Amino acid sequence: MRAVLKNEPAPGAKLVDVPIPTPGSGEVLVRVDAASICGTDYHIYVWNEWAQNRIKPPQIMGHELAGEIVELGPNVTNAKVGDYISAESHIVCGHCIQCMIGEKHVCQNTSILGVDRDGCFAEYLIIPEDNLWHNDPDIPLDIASIQEPLGNATNTVLAGETRGRTMAVFGCGPIGLMAIGVAKACGSSWIAAIDINDYKLDLAKKMKADLTINSNKISPVEAIMDYTHGSGVDIVLEMSGAPAVFNQMLKVVRAGGRISLLGLPEKALPVNFSDDVVMRGLTMHGITGRRLWHDWIVGRELLKSGLLDLSPVVTHHFDLGDYAEGMDLMTKGDCGKIVLYPGGVR
Repeated sequence: MRAVLKNEPAPGAKLVDVPIPTPGSGEVLVRVDAASICGTDYHIYVWNEWAQNRIKPPQIMGHELAGEIVELGPNVTNAKVGDYISAESHIVCGHCIQCMIGEKHVCQNTSILGVDRDGCFAEYLIIPEDNLWHNDPDIPLDIASIQEPLGNATNTVLAGETRGRTMAVFGCGPIGLMAIGVAKACGSSWIAAIDINDYKLDLAKKMKADLTINSNKISPVEAIMDYTHGSGVDIVLEMSGAPAVFNQMLKVVRAGGRISLLGLPEKALPVNFSDDVVMRGLTMHGITGRRLWHDWIVGRELLKSGLLDLSPVVTHHFDLGDYAEGMDLMTKGDCGKIVLYPGGVR
């Protein structure tokens, strides 16, 4: 089968032919029909400091997918050949205290597809049965492949009350864009979208952002405080990881408001917790992954209801062999979600 392999500890990857894997006990073999590129995949591809400390080549990349089960391993009890599935990429232990109390999204022993084991940038993939998500047959392949990051967006938005609340979303990458759509679907009254890329801000408008701000041209603090008459927004979603944002977000959230943090700064940042957090009564949430399976279910229901349309988020479709073109687009920033098709673009 064809696969995109991180073949050496250096920038880049290689399209190779490798044997089709065989499912073990409790596992299934999936034909990958669509796989979308995540920021994590991009970090592995360009070989940044995080990837250098985490990834052990050679390894097949990718963790967001949609496909069909083609073979069952021993002791598979519920899945069947022909099932149309996506997958939770976080493989959890089930035995640590977090797993036992229903907090599997922060399992102490998480193993991740495409990070700690071979991933889905390939024609076939092995997935534990426990990680399968059975798709509605009406959901298109490209949308089905991005339900995992949709779960991140859902978790970030719904970490607190959203109905009737004003919001600022810093960072309009695919998850930030999806968060705008989820927030609107869940009753947010007004949303400002902030980024430094006009292409992504145009996508934010399509996802129903009420105000878009290019922070290289306009101060987001001045624009948001002007609109809110000096009060600030009820909620800030930090989706960028950009150091400058961590100062801006504390200036635009109202006293008593909420900040949900999904973006990952490259280094530690100073925060005046006494004045900016404690004395202003802020609630801060660190967001990692998806609450299993709560956020998958919420995402499914929003899509089925028609309240959430993710089609503007998916901007490019490539054959698996053209993965490098997708990575180049991510470097330029002129894209939303990029979907790869191991069996050819449909």
